[in-house]
Amino acid sequence: MSSPTTLPGVATPPGAVRPARPRGQVLSQIFLVSASVLWLLPIFFALYIAVRPYADTRKHGYVSLPHSLTLSNFGDAWSQANMGRFFWNSIVITVPAVIIVLALASGAAFVLTRVNVKVNVALLILFTAGNLLPQQVIITPLFRMYLKIPLPSFLSDSGLMYNSAFGLISINVAFQLGFCVFVLSNYMKSIPGEMYEAALVDGTSLWTRFWRLTIPLCRPALAALATLLTTWIYNDFFWAITLMSSGDKRPVTSALANLQGQFVSNQNLIAAGALIAAVPTLVVYVLLQKQFISGLSLGANKG
Repeated sequence: MSSPTTLPGVATPPGAVRPARPRGQVLSQIFLVSASVLWLLPIFFALYIAVRPYADTRKHGYVSLPHSLTLSNFGDAWSQANMGRFFWNSIVITVPAVIIVLALASGAAFVLTRVNVKVNVALLILFTAGNLLPQQVIITPLFRMYLKIPLPSFLSDSGLMYNSAFGLISINVAFQLGFCVFVLSNYMKSIPGEMYEAALVDGTSLWTRFWRLTIPLCRPALAALATLLTTWIYNDFFWAITLMSSGDKRPVTSALANLQGQFVSNQNLIAAGALIAAVPTLVVYVLLQKQFISGLSLGANKG
């Protein structure tokens, strides 16, 4: 006799044998649950440390049951690190950098995919090759360049690229541009060419085909890249401490160093400050979650 078949949405009758799940599906679910737990464990541990008083962890250790809980660490971290000022510094650096990268990358990707130029492939390879260069390799010549490149006073108080928000914006744009051009060019290639042929027959200009036709269709990819760029640039620490000498100009990631004592480190305070610093990227992801998930397919659902 054949085993009973369970229809979707229909409850299994009492006494009937429930069909077993495929072994591969069970193993994949176990793997995903395990990976999620490992991914979230450091965050939950940081939260656990942040809500415990320093005296409690000093006496009983960090891996112990709490004897009391408090939210005062968050307020102390905000005030002692002056995080409001550093949040503003991060906004001044991150928002222009993301906008400039997406604007330049979308224009470059459109030219590489929809304008017939003989050097298109070479340019795309050049953009992609830039991502293979480790940032630490060029730190010495870049540091010397930043000490010699002049800037007007409204862009830099020191008159140089060094120790200026414009300098941090420029280096982030330079290193993120290649990846975004590569992603957007692949996405734009998935757009049917018949749409551009019809637009060309109607007499539309190159700018109209780019701004009114391509950009709206690339909204999921742009949202996904905006989320990734915001996270990467906002969390940057290497360039902030290398190309910025004034502590009050640095982004919020370097503000956590203000909570580090010379001889004693209050890890509870640092954990609270780190969680506060992570809130903006979480907000950006929540706001762009739908577009971010749609953009992960990178045009797989387009004809």
